[in-house]
Amino acid sequence: MTTSPATIPARLDVSRPRWAMPTLAALLVATAAAYSLDLNREHWGNSFYAAAVQAGSVSWKAFLFGSSDAANSITVDKPPASLWVMELSVRIFGLNSWSLLLPQVLLAVLSVGIMYAIVARRFGHGAALIAGAILATTPTFALMFRYDNPDALLTLTLLGAAWAMLRALEDGRTRWLVLAGAVVGLGFLTKQLQAFLVVPALAVAYTAFGPSKLGTRILQLLAAGAAVLVTAGWWVAIVQFVPASDRPWVGGSKTDSILDLTFGYNGLGRLTGNEHGSSAGSFSAGVDPGGHGTQTGITRLFAAAQGGQISWLIPGALVLVVAGIVMRGKAFRQDFQRAWYVMWGLWLVGCALVFSFMSGTFHSYYTIVIAPAIAAIVGAALRELWVRRQNVWWRAVLVLASTVTTATSFVFLARTPDFVPWLRWVVLASGAVVALALVVRGSGKLSIAVGAIALAVALAGPVAYVADTVVTPHSGGGPSAGPSIPSEAAKFRSDAQEESAGRSAQFTAQAPDAELTGLLESDAQNYTWVAATIGSNAAAGIQLATGDPVMPVGGFSGTDPSPTLEQFQADVAAGKIHYFLAGTDKNRPSAIGDWVAATFTPQTVDDRTVFDLSALRAVV
Repeated sequence: MTTSPATIPARLDVSRPRWAMPTLAALLVATAAAYSLDLNREHWGNSFYAAAVQAGSVSWKAFLFGSSDAANSITVDKPPASLWVMELSVRIFGLNSWSLLLPQVLLAVLSVGIMYAIVARRFGHGAALIAGAILATTPTFALMFRYDNPDALLTLTLLGAAWAMLRALEDGRTRWLVLAGAVVGLGFLTKQLQAFLVVPALAVAYTAFGPSKLGTRILQLLAAGAAVLVTAGWWVAIVQFVPASDRPWVGGSKTDSILDLTFGYNGLGRLTGNEHGSSAGSFSAGVDPGGHGTQTGITRLFAAAQGGQISWLIPGALVLVVAGIVMRGKAFRQDFQRAWYVMWGLWLVGCALVFSFMSGTFHSYYTIVIAPAIAAIVGAALRELWVRRQNVWWRAVLVLASTVTTATSFVFLARTPDFVPWLRWVVLASGAVVALALVVRGSGKLSIAVGAIALAVALAGPVAYVADTVVTPHSGGGPSAGPSIPSEAAKFRSDAQEESAGRSAQFTAQAPDAELTGLLESDAQNYTWVAATIGSNAAAGIQLATGDPVMPVGGFSGTDPSPTLEQFQADVAAGKIHYFLAGTDKNRPSAIGDWVAATFTPQTVDDRTVFDLSALRAVV
C-alpha cells in the first residue's frame, strides 16, 4: 500500500525505543574516544591561539580582551569567546596539550548530542542516530574539534541557535527566538560575522512558517536581533569605549577599532579580498595565491582542497532537501517538516555559495558550519523517504541520492590513490549493488540490510578521512583533514603568487632551543616582555616555551601598526623589553626591525639573530 504525504502526521511517532539510549551513548562515547585519541600528538595545534590561551590563563585582562601576550600589547584577530573555554581549563589543569584541546573534544560530544536531540524530537531516534553519525564523521568537524581554532565553538553556537529556532517554529514563543538571537551573539563573540551566515536561513524559515501572525513574527525577529546586539554588544562596547591606553591594540585592525576589525579584515575583506593583514592577500583572477581554496566558483567546494573535508554528502543532501520540500505537497503554511527542509536547505546553499565565491582568505575548515545542515537534511529525509519507499517515485529519489553519493565518494577517494587504495572500488561496487537493490523491492529484512549497506557506503570515505585525521599531527593556521592532496592552486600560480605562498607557509610557530630559552628566561621577572619579534606566530613559539610575555610586533601578519616605532623606542628606553629576535622573512619590511639592527649589536644564539635591548637602557 502506497503511503501518501497526507497520511503522515505533522509530528512523527518519536516514542523512544529501547535501543535508543544505548545507541546514543555508544555514539557519544565513540566520538569522545576517537576525538581524544592521543591529543598530545597535536601539541599546541595553532600556536597563535595557544599563546593567547597561555596569556589569558595568567592575566584576567588578557582573558577579557583576547590578548596575544599577558602584558597586553595586542589581541588576536578574533573575539575571545573560544579562548575563554580553553583558558578556564588551563587555569584549572595547567598548560598542556590535554588541558588546551580536551575542552574542544567535549564541545564535539555536546554538538553531536544536540544534533541527535534536534532530529529525534521530530523524526525519530533512527533518523537522529544517522544525523549524529554523519556529523561526527565529517572530516573537517573531526579536525576542528581536536584543534584550538574558534570554529569548534562557532559550530556549537550555530547548532544551539538552530535548536532554539526549531522550537520557535513549533510553538511560536518569543523566548525561543530571543534565545536563538542570544546564541548567535555568542557566535559573533567567537568568530564575528561568520556567525551571521546562517541568520538568513533562520529568519526566512520563521518569517514564512512561524505559527504567529506576520506582524507578530516580525516583532519576534526584531526581538531576536536585539538579543544578538545585547549578547555580542557588551564586549564590543567595552573594547570600543575603553581608552586605547588602557587596553591592547585590536589585532587585525588598521585603526585600533573593533568595528574596523568586524567590517574590514573579518567582514567585507573576506568577501572582496581587500584584507589588511592577510597572509595571502587578495585573489587575483579568482586564484587563491596561498593555496587555501583553489579558484573561486560554483565547484570550489568539490575541488581537491575542499572536497574531502566537507562535500561527501552534499550532492545527496541537495537531492534530499528538494525531495523533502516536494514531499510536503500542499501542506498548510506552518507545516514543520517543510519549514525544516527550507531552513536547513537555505543554511546549506547559502553558506556554500559564500564559501564558493568569497575572494578573501579562505581555509577549507571554514566549511565546518555546513556540516550540521548536511546531517539534519540527510537524517530527516532518509526517515521520511524510507517510510514511503513502496512508492516508485520516492524509491527513485533514494536511488538517485545513493548513486550521486557513491559517485562523489569514488571521485574523492580516487584523488589519493595511495590512501586505502581498495576502498574506492569497494564503495563503487557496493553502491551499485545498493542502487540495484533499491530498484527491486525486497522483503522487510532485506530492505533493512540494504539500508544499512547504503549508510556504510555513504560514510566509508568520511570515516577513512576521520581515522587519518585523528592519527596525524596538525599545526599552524591552515590544517586540513584526511590524507594530503596536492593543491590545485599550484596550476595557476605565477612567480609572484609563489612568493606570496612562501610567505604564507611561514606562519607556523617555531619553539626556541634550550640555549635561547635559557637566555630569554634570565632576569625575566625584571622585564614586561622578555622579548619582541615580528609577527604573532613567531612570538607564540617563544612565549609557549618560556611562559613569559613576548611582544608580537605587528600582530598576526606583522603588518598591524602596533606598536609604532616611537612607542617601541619608548618601551625599550623604559627597560620593558629585554631582547629582540630578528625574523626569518627578509622580504617583510619593518621600521622597528631596521631601527634595532642599526642601533644594537647582534649575537647568534641557536642559529637565531638576537639583540640585547637592555644595552640602550644601560647607556641611558
